[in-house]
Amino acid sequence: MSYEVFRIEKRPDGVAVVLMDVPGQSQNTLNAKFAPEFVRLLDELEGDTSLKAAVLGSAKKDFIAGADIKMLEAASTAREAAEISRVAQKNMDRLAGLRIPVVAAIHGVALGGGLEVALACHGRVASDSPRTKLGLPECQLGVLPGAGGTQRLPRLIDIQTALDMLLTGKQLRAAKAKKVGLVDEVVRESILLEVAIERALALAEARAKGGAKKTSLRDLLDPDELQEWALTENPLGRKVVFDQARKALLKKTRGNYPAQEKILDVVKRGLEDGAEAGYAAEAEAFGELVVSPQAAQLMSIFFATTEMKKDSGVDDPEVEARPVDRVAMLGAGLMGAGIAYVTAHKAGLPVRLKDRDAKGVAHGLRYVREILDKSVKRRRMTKIERDLVMAKVSGATDYDAFGAIPLVIEAVFEDLDLKHRVLKDVEASGPADVIFASNTSSIPITKIAAGSAHPETVIGMHYFSPVEKMPLLEIIVTEHTADWVTATCVEVGKKQGKTVIVVNDGVGFYTSRILGPMMNEAAYILNEGVKVEAIDRALVDWGFPVGPITLLDEVGIDVAEKVGHIVHGHFGDRMKPPPGFEKLVADNRHGRKNKRGFYLYEGGKKGKKEVDASVYQVLGLTPDKELGAEEIAQRCALAFVNEACLCFGEGILRSARDGDIGAIFGLGFPPFRGGPFRYVDTVGAKEIVRRMQRFRDRLGNRFAPAPVLLHMAETGQTFHGADAVQPGQHKEPAEGSAAASAPAR
Repeated sequence: MSYEVFRIEKRPDGVAVVLMDVPGQSQNTLNAKFAPEFVRLLDELEGDTSLKAAVLGSAKKDFIAGADIKMLEAASTAREAAEISRVAQKNMDRLAGLRIPVVAAIHGVALGGGLEVALACHGRVASDSPRTKLGLPECQLGVLPGAGGTQRLPRLIDIQTALDMLLTGKQLRAAKAKKVGLVDEVVRESILLEVAIERALALAEARAKGGAKKTSLRDLLDPDELQEWALTENPLGRKVVFDQARKALLKKTRGNYPAQEKILDVVKRGLEDGAEAGYAAEAEAFGELVVSPQAAQLMSIFFATTEMKKDSGVDDPEVEARPVDRVAMLGAGLMGAGIAYVTAHKAGLPVRLKDRDAKGVAHGLRYVREILDKSVKRRRMTKIERDLVMAKVSGATDYDAFGAIPLVIEAVFEDLDLKHRVLKDVEASGPADVIFASNTSSIPITKIAAGSAHPETVIGMHYFSPVEKMPLLEIIVTEHTADWVTATCVEVGKKQGKTVIVVNDGVGFYTSRILGPMMNEAAYILNEGVKVEAIDRALVDWGFPVGPITLLDEVGIDVAEKVGHIVHGHFGDRMKPPPGFEKLVADNRHGRKNKRGFYLYEGGKKGKKEVDASVYQVLGLTPDKELGAEEIAQRCALAFVNEACLCFGEGILRSARDGDIGAIFGLGFPPFRGGPFRYVDTVGAKEIVRRMQRFRDRLGNRFAPAPVLLHMAETGQTFHGADAVQPGQHKEPAEGSAAASAPAR
């Protein structure tokens, strides 16, 4: 038979080596249109009596990356989506029930449906490549595994590890997968197929002999198996496991992510009522989730990030990034050292880490080494790999080696004069076209570029702390920044493992600016006498990872107070901070960094944050006002969303897509809500305007709706879609004008 997706080699030893190779794609993905071909393949393997076994691998760099998400997006009803699941389950059952054993040879990612295919095989061999990862990340798209994964995984590995993978989407490296029993062997990529063939033949021989059975008392009394029996087969143990899992889950998700709750239900159903009942429950839940609003938003994020991987950051498709073979980093503090780490480890580029003295350089180098040591300790890299990365990072206290460095990133103290000095030093020491990228979070790039002899090569690269963990990079361009500079920095950011958005220059850029009004509003609510923990809890329940008061402690109360005056001076009363923060700074309360803030950092109960009650005395407040959680959340969230819309109308953003991604990946806006712009589209601009105007009439003009929202409320346009509004066409009216103070309708 001839196949479009599969290549088959039938060897003289009776093993069929089947390699998946989806035409026209860089990765193998599963699509419903391949199902008939997959069935024909299984028929051939079943019917060819000369075959003893088979190996399933990939002709591409990865095994199978998962299902084609567009296939799921196309399902318009729960019934259609459930049928996709039932067909996939049926095909996996055919694979699992073949006359001959099949071994999966896994190199690269085996995710989602890809891992479900491997789970249906009779054995699994994985390569030891760092690229090889196994996981079921469907919950991150708002759905659950629909090809039997919720039933096969808990029967293959221990229930606690299975639930961890299913509920978080965690991906396991090959060594960890072997340790938990997900794969049988881990070998070098060069011998992967050979070992898989040997295992397939061994399984065939074992079948011919009737299979291996446990007979020894030692096997029967294996402590791991006894524990697993106690947790899954024993009804009381099973109840404890699932009750604890649900409690921990709801504490984390606040009930905002239905997929995880469905996963618990479906896994439990299969363990209690048998696999057949579990498969039926899986298909039904899969159908319901695929058409849920949460899945729609989470899938939109997936598609957006996929698009952004191809985005150069400039509109002209002819512009190309220039090659960058090394990078210099000015400032070896936490930010500078973090940027040096992702540059050396992720991008694989040599980094020159400069600070003003040897002590500063040593501190930065030590920070990079500590991150790498943690990876070694967690067995994510070997000591040799760590040393190779560390060898890419060198230190300096001068500019002697800058003559051939094409990109310099600065993360020095937030002082304009200092930034101008280091900019001039870099231009004097480096190539004529050296790119100077500032990691500033508050100073407009235009002001920094004013001190340059070549303003076209000055750009902002705003990273988020801690750099090694936070996924977003916000690149800021001025009207003078050359397109090739932008494209080059975007390319470097992607190599560093970042999701990159490009925004136009302005006070606070995009992310810092939209966070300010939310933090301000939380402070206003606090000044009204609402308890700190009530404010934080309301926003966490709404979907943010941490509350705004907790975030103030993390950012630094002194920093927030300083930045608050800067943005107030530029944006007027809309950004006017409430009184009181100067009292906190005067009381030496800077937050977590000096262990004096809104919360206690010493002597509190283990695992639980406690509010420092003395903060109310400093502010002169009595925390006795009860305000509904929904009102707290709406006031803070709408301030955030409205500012994002103002940025869009002013042209700070290139697209609503970038605004959604920036808010989610940089600031923790609830992913299940899709970002501020998809949130407006979901709720409706008219309703958002109504809520804003109601708050404005009560609380003042800081809740005046953005002009683009008023326009959309009248025209019915949206931020996403065929008739979407365009950025830069709806600027804020002058303060005090009739448009700015129009009454609610």
